[in-house]
Amino acid sequence: MTRRTMIRKTVKGRMTRQETLFMLLSQAMVNGFEFRRWYQSNISREWPGTDESIELLAAESRFYALVFSHEFARAFWKQGAQMSFIVPSMTYSRMNGRGEVETISRKPFTRRTIKADVWKYHLRQMALSEDPIRYLKRFLPAHEQLQAQHNTADRMTAAG
Repeated sequence: MTRRTMIRKTVKGRMTRQETLFMLLSQAMVNGFEFRRWYQSNISREWPGTDESIELLAAESRFYALVFSHEFARAFWKQGAQMSFIVPSMTYSRMNGRGEVETISRKPFTRRTIKADVWKYHLRQMALSEDPIRYLKRFLPAHEQLQAQHNTADRMTAAG
């Protein structure tokens, strides 16, 4: 399956794990992640190509090594990058200045700029989540950004 076919299929409906990994990798590669170098250091010295590598990671459930790697996380949640995602509503308790426990309720909001070292927070949240891939999918770009991101990833793959 070609990357263009994956993009079209992704826009139309539910993504397969391979398609999801492709989209996640595209986001990280746009932010400077060197997939080939990571793959050769962590999976196999032989580089079968981008599509075959993604297929192997998806088929053998080796994608956990990728999504929990610090290199991938740093690039995926690159400091200062623009990424729109919804921070869900939450309720928690804390002590106020007078030593009283108060309940804080926050409404959901959209965050657009990534803070420094936020990748560490997201790795912890992924580890706690039932499905790390579903957690990551929240941060995939909107439909309008897919084509531009795809073109950038193509240029980066061709160069490396």
